[in-house]
Amino acid sequence: MQCFMPRSNKVPDLPLVANKRHSKKGNKDIEALRGTEYHLSRLMRPDDANVVGNVHGGIILKMIEEAGSIVCTRHCNTQNGDRCVAALVRVEKTEFLSPVFIGEVAHVSAEITYTSEHSLEVQAKVMAENILTGAMKLANKAALWYVPCSLQNVEKITEVPPIKYASAEQEEEGRKRYETQKKERLETKARTEELVVPPSKPEQHTVGFSQSSLIHLVGPLDCTLHDYVHGGVTMKLMDEVAGIVAARHCNTNVVTVAVDAINFHRKIKKGSILTVSGRLTYTSNRSMEIEVLVDVSSLVEPEIGTISSCLGLLRLHLPGQVQQGDVCASSQD
Repeated sequence: MQCFMPRSNKVPDLPLVANKRHSKKGNKDIEALRGTEYHLSRLMRPDDANVVGNVHGGIILKMIEEAGSIVCTRHCNTQNGDRCVAALVRVEKTEFLSPVFIGEVAHVSAEITYTSEHSLEVQAKVMAENILTGAMKLANKAALWYVPCSLQNVEKITEVPPIKYASAEQEEEGRKRYETQKKERLETKARTEELVVPPSKPEQHTVGFSQSSLIHLVGPLDCTLHDYVHGGVTMKLMDEVAGIVAARHCNTNVVTVAVDAINFHRKIKKGSILTVSGRLTYTSNRSMEIEVLVDVSSLVEPEIGTISSCLGLLRLHLPGQVQQGDVCASSQD
C-alpha cells in the first residue's frame, strides 16, 4: 500500500515554501523547549490500570517524576561544565484530585519555580483529557525537588543555573520553601533507620496485622543513564505497598488521595534488592495515613548490608459512601 507515499519521485515545492514561511516560528519553538517548562502527554492504556480499572496512582507519580527530571536535566545542562542528570530527592505534598481513566490522555506540565546553588524545585500539574468529548479535568498537583548529579561522578552535585523570577517576593517565597524542605529532610533522615518488626500473630485491625512488604529486584528498565533507579519507579512500589496495607486493614477498595512527603536519602543502583514496607500510623472513619520505608541491599555486594533509602507518608481514602462494616477500626499496636 502507498497511502502515505508520493506518487512521483519529484520533490514538491510547497513544503519548501512552507518551511521558509515557518522557520521563525520553528526557532521560537526550539527556544521554548530550552526554557524552564516541559509538557508530557500519554494515552492511558489497560496495562496502566489498577485492580479497580482506573489508572494506577503510581503510574501518575512516575509520569510526574519523569517530566520533572527532563525539565531539570535540560536546564542544568544549559551552562558549560560537567554534563549531569537530575535526581529526585524529595516529593512534597501530592494531591490526587480526580481519577484518571483508561482511554484518557494524561497531560503533565512541569515548571521550575525555584533554584538554589545545588537544587531545583518543580511544580507539576496533571490534566486528564477525554479525547472523545474533549472534556478536561485537573487530576493531580505536586511539588518536587531535584539535584543534578554529574555523569562523570555520580557523587558530585553540580551547580544549578539560576532562573529569572517575576518578582523579588516570588524568589523569597521559593527560598522559604527550600529552607523548610531542607530542614524536614534532615529530620526524616534519622528516622529511616527505624524498622518496626510486626508481631508473629497480630490481631485484626492492629498495625501489625496490616503491615505489608514487597521485594523488588532492580533491573535495567528501572534505571536512568547512571544505572540508578528512577524516583518514579520507587514511588510506584511505595504506592502499591500503601494500597495493600490499606486494603488489609479495611477489607475494601481504597484509593490514594495524597502523598504528604517522600524523602530520598540514598541512590539505589541496578542489581539492588528493594524491600518496601508499609505500616499504618493513623486512621479515621474515611481515611488512613500510611508510612512507607524502602530498605536496600546489594545482590552482588552482600558485605555492604542493608541500608535505608527513602521514607514517605501516603494518605488513602475509602471511595463512595461508607457502609456498615466498611469503616476502618482505629489502629492499635
